[in-house]
Amino acid sequence: MQIGKLTNKELDEIILSNIKPFRDDVVLRPGIGIDCGGVKIGGEICMLSSDPITAASKDAGKLAVHVSCNDVAATGAEPIAMLVTMLIPPESTIEKIRELFEQMQMTAKELNVEIIGGHTEITDSVNKIVICSTVLGKAKEQKYLSAAGAQVGDSIVLTKFAAMEGTAIIASDLENEAKKALTDEELKRCRSLADRISVVKEGLIAAEIGASAMHDVTEGGVLQAVWELCRASECGAVINLDKIPILDETKKLCSALNIDPLRLISSGCMIISIKDGQNCVNEMHKNGIPASIVGKIKEGNIITVSDGNISPLIPQERDEIYKIIK
Repeated sequence: MQIGKLTNKELDEIILSNIKPFRDDVVLRPGIGIDCGGVKIGGEICMLSSDPITAASKDAGKLAVHVSCNDVAATGAEPIAMLVTMLIPPESTIEKIRELFEQMQMTAKELNVEIIGGHTEITDSVNKIVICSTVLGKAKEQKYLSAAGAQVGDSIVLTKFAAMEGTAIIASDLENEAKKALTDEELKRCRSLADRISVVKEGLIAAEIGASAMHDVTEGGVLQAVWELCRASECGAVINLDKIPILDETKKLCSALNIDPLRLISSGCMIISIKDGQNCVNEMHKNGIPASIVGKIKEGNIITVSDGNISPLIPQERDEIYKIIK
């Protein structure tokens, strides 16, 4: 099998089709593009998300916190607590384990999320450290969202820049290759993107101002996130590729490595479906968060537009990062 996530077809046929709902207190269930589960507890909803970090090494601790917190924030919930599982190959060092946990603790504290438990194990079942994080968040019963709520006529807003996480991973873990395309100062800026991976702030803002649906951008990049949101919401979209912001450093790296930045892992970005897109952009800017309107929700299929050329959007089965990360 290919490295990376199961294809959407495999996920649907093997996993999702075999999950049968039977509890009334479960309010958000799994699906393509839906990364959280939700459970009703009293008058609030507990949102939960779990993710592994497998494609990064130097910033794995930071990313382990951000990716699950981002999923929870995409429901409009506030992340509050976290469980961490670390699977560690025998050749690892105590120093490396300490470094990664210190990254996790520092990042979690910055987000006001408490690490409350987990599991640590040395095992020859892995050949590098694998970190799995599970984050719990809370939302008011009537205020939570999912990727399934997009409405025809909504604007599609993208926060920050495409391929942020992929850019940071390449600059940190493939330094020799990155140096062929970037100056030392550009490399430094790329590595610093690992400190901008959180979308918790924009998720809470968007939920407060009336977002219909949100989806944080992870494997498969911006275009896959749009496809997943539309699949979950049973709608179409038109995406203006020329409006999607990409940093110059990202363009240089992706050109040198012959990969597509719009299909590169992109934690740090949020796709927001909202009626008043300009108000959303304005609110993000007030809070120091770059944001752009990149498309619109419509009926029918998903299409992309660039330089007047129209193309159907095909779902991505494998992130571009796996072309270069071994």
